[in-house]
Amino acid sequence: MRDRAQFARLNGAEIYYEYDRHPHSSETFVLIHGFLSSTFSFRQLHPLLKASYNVLSIDLPPFGNSSKTKGFVYSYDNLAQTVIDLLSQLGIQHIYLTGHSMGGQIALNIMKKAPSLVKKGVLLCSSGYLKRFTWPVLTLSRTPYFHLYIKKWLAKTGVRKNLENVVYDHAMIDEEMMDGYMKPFLQDDIFKALTKMIRDREGDLSREDLRAIQTPCLLIWGEHDRVVPVSTGKRLNEDLPLSSLIVLKDTGHLVPEERPDAVMSHIRSFLEVGLPEGSPAQVEFGLSPSHI
Repeated sequence: MRDRAQFARLNGAEIYYEYDRHPHSSETFVLIHGFLSSTFSFRQLHPLLKASYNVLSIDLPPFGNSSKTKGFVYSYDNLAQTVIDLLSQLGIQHIYLTGHSMGGQIALNIMKKAPSLVKKGVLLCSSGYLKRFTWPVLTLSRTPYFHLYIKKWLAKTGVRKNLENVVYDHAMIDEEMMDGYMKPFLQDDIFKALTKMIRDREGDLSREDLRAIQTPCLLIWGEHDRVVPVSTGKRLNEDLPLSSLIVLKDTGHLVPEERPDAVMSHIRSFLEVGLPEGSPAQVEFGLSPSHI
């Protein structure tokens, strides 16, 4: 059963979420999207997960249908805390946490802040090792109308060009896909919120922080990821004590959209069997799409 169009008021923001409750499962997957994205990015994976599990998908502010207020603190720490607070409000514990791109970094922050909350983590092309924006960028972000520069930049690149940068097979890009990823940016308030996010966002977790995380993590990457390259996945795999990396051939950055069946297959194996024995730096190459 899906509780459609649900909102929760947390930390000064309206948080939009979709919650599918499975009638015969007590286990819950929590899905966290990436930068400039929303719950829409899980539209292919969500149905596969909900066949066996409860699934909670969240729009992080200022994205998707969540509020885009300038009063919210858009730091990774606060975004992680907001997810934790939502789970507490909904009475959800002991989750399987899945994060894509920036959502993977939020997921890691959640594992750091509330280690007993997360049973296992699935990181899909997770961001990592990014520093805080430099002071010239931070200074520029405080100038009047900087948000209009962001709006102009996004409009110039265009939704199709951005999608071509994140998927391997450009033939899969259609009107539905473009409309879904463009919809959140039809409101001007998001550009002001993104300007504040530039100032609020701290750097990614340090190697010391990552090495302290004891949550078993499955890392799934696209071989041709041009946004967060496989090299980042390999570094995360080395620094996370309990992890394994799988690289999918003929796949880009938008793994849950491009390869939902392969991702689901690896998740199922991860939950049933656990991490492969041996070195945590093990890399497995998935089958090409023609074999899935």
